[in-house]
Amino acid sequence: MELKVLMLAGLAGDAKAHQRLLAAAAARLRSYYARRLGGEAPDLEDLVQETLIAIHERRESYNSALPFTAWLHAIAKYKLVDHYRRAGIRRHIDLDDIGELAAEDGFEPALAAIDIERMLGELPPKHRQAIRLTRIEGYSVEEASQMTGQSPSGIKIGVHRGLRKLSAQIRDDDDDDRN
Repeated sequence: MELKVLMLAGLAGDAKAHQRLLAAAAARLRSYYARRLGGEAPDLEDLVQETLIAIHERRESYNSALPFTAWLHAIAKYKLVDHYRRAGIRRHIDLDDIGELAAEDGFEPALAAIDIERMLGELPPKHRQAIRLTRIEGYSVEEASQMTGQSPSGIKIGVHRGLRKLSAQIRDDDDDDRN
């Protein structure tokens, strides 16, 4: 059964579908990490388990309009990067590999959406909701105010403060990448 179908069924409350999703994802993740770490890497199973936990904990952030495998592989990529950082490993990626990744259908937009969801998830709920409604979904401040019960000035303040925090996150990430 397709992974996306299992994910959607799991999100709808089907525990068996969620278990089947995690089992199928584990097989895919073992292959993904084996290609990058070597098939006998001692950390392979730890990475698979960390990623499965992240999938389970972050399942509500999955956007069903996007391919599930792109979401899964983005989480796996972040876990792999975290693993490399913890181990003090610096990896080189050939430009040819980057072009190959970018060519995958829907991969770049899916990664961008996941990055946005991850960053928004770190904001207070009112800021996240104000940004999502006005900047992502395109509602006016007045419409967002009616939808949330917040005042129009509360929506504006939430957007302003949330965007300021997002900017600070991006600056911090850029600083981390340079060090």
